[in-house]
Amino acid sequence: MTPQGRYNIKYVLLICAVSALGGLLFGYDTAVISGAIGPIKSYFGLDAAGVGWAVSNVAIGCIVGAFAAGTIAGRLGRKKALLLAALLFTVSAIGSALVETFSWFIVYRLIGGVAVGLASAVSPMYMSEVSPKDMRGRAIGMQNFAIVFGQVAIFTINYLIAKGASEAWLVDMGWRVMLGSEVIPCLLFCLVVMFIPESPRWNVMQGNDAAALATLRRIYNGPYPEKVLKEIKDSLKQRQLEQRQKRKLDYRNDKAFWFIAFVGCMIAILQQATGVNVMMYFAPVVLEQATGNNEAALFMTIWIGVVQLIGTSIGAFLMDRVGRVPLLRIGAIGSAAGLLMTSYFLYQAAGLAGSEAVRNGYFILSGMLLFMLFFAFSWAVGAWVVVSEIFPNRMRSEGMSLAIAAMWVSNFIIGLGFPLMNGNTFLLEHFHGAFPMWLFAGCCVLAYFFVTRFLPETKGVTLEQMEETMLSKTRLEAKEVPVEMARANG
Repeated sequence: MTPQGRYNIKYVLLICAVSALGGLLFGYDTAVISGAIGPIKSYFGLDAAGVGWAVSNVAIGCIVGAFAAGTIAGRLGRKKALLLAALLFTVSAIGSALVETFSWFIVYRLIGGVAVGLASAVSPMYMSEVSPKDMRGRAIGMQNFAIVFGQVAIFTINYLIAKGASEAWLVDMGWRVMLGSEVIPCLLFCLVVMFIPESPRWNVMQGNDAAALATLRRIYNGPYPEKVLKEIKDSLKQRQLEQRQKRKLDYRNDKAFWFIAFVGCMIAILQQATGVNVMMYFAPVVLEQATGNNEAALFMTIWIGVVQLIGTSIGAFLMDRVGRVPLLRIGAIGSAAGLLMTSYFLYQAAGLAGSEAVRNGYFILSGMLLFMLFFAFSWAVGAWVVVSEIFPNRMRSEGMSLAIAAMWVSNFIIGLGFPLMNGNTFLLEHFHGAFPMWLFAGCCVLAYFFVTRFLPETKGVTLEQMEETMLSKTRLEAKEVPVEMARANG
């Protein structure tokens, strides 16, 4: 039987698509601020630090949500965790659109951040657990495609809301319409998530083999459901044995866990350190600063999202064919080239005005688009795939929570720090907005060398074999199977 004949591709993609709506809301929620930040700045009278806090505070909620994701997904299940994220997204969208004070704006955006952190960990976790190994990259790639689609959608909506509107209306009502528009996809997610099955791996962990097998039979054909169930049970036997003996897993002295966690956290951090979220959050600010035209800047930003959507589609197609490591290495170098091109034209923007400034703005946009194309087909997809698959079953919930939390810590630092760098008088006078792009280009080069040194190829590796694969670049060995377990297996 061919690999494709072993499983029901349409069913796997369907349930992964529903889970990926969490990614769509992730993209929608984080990118909506890009078009609204100017009016919000005027409405609340914010300085550069206030702007940074208005944008980056979401990441604080994301950190909380990511850290809590392992516990919530472990106790309630992946499906209920996704439903909780959908409800939090809805509360955040309604609340942030109706606030009258900056303090309450921060509170509701923090709630949205918790939802983003929860969804960003649980959605790829769910997809990795329901996807056969031969299509795991494609399935998890749907998560990133959904994130980018959400960003493109809100970039377009923001532009349409702002087009032809007066500055006074945007400051008074426009940003509220932008933020409140998220309610529609929130309600859709709440509805459809009810119809997906629970993760078979979580069901096995709860001792519900019958439910796990029922789901596996909808995913796999022939004798494979029973075979996969046995593999899952074997990989979890050690953990179940320790629980029966009333011992908790202790990761403090588990070198294998900390090495894999180090790799996962660094991949997550480096994804953010490329500067992608400057494109997502601050592209309209950077382009307006260079062109002096807000409407043109919002229109240009749409194309950043469109190119990212195209690149993400390419990445999802290539991830299971080319492999994770080659794409991440190519993407790191290409992203650095795009950032250097962007920085060059930002430097040339000093003193330009009118049509010349807008023309140079399109050259800046070209550099951003080059960056986004390379980033999208590599790190945008690859980082999520790697983080969701490198942790073995016994450490998946805890490891993914740690890695996703690290991603949001770096997101917060960059989101808070960029407005301060971009608004610094000394840096603007000497570098004209190019300095941050140089820093991000340097991080892309660092990402290339990190992947080369520490990340083994994980394409086609089953989750049950992942620990041994991840430790192949170290002198560590996978955790040995206890004697009792060996005897139980005969």
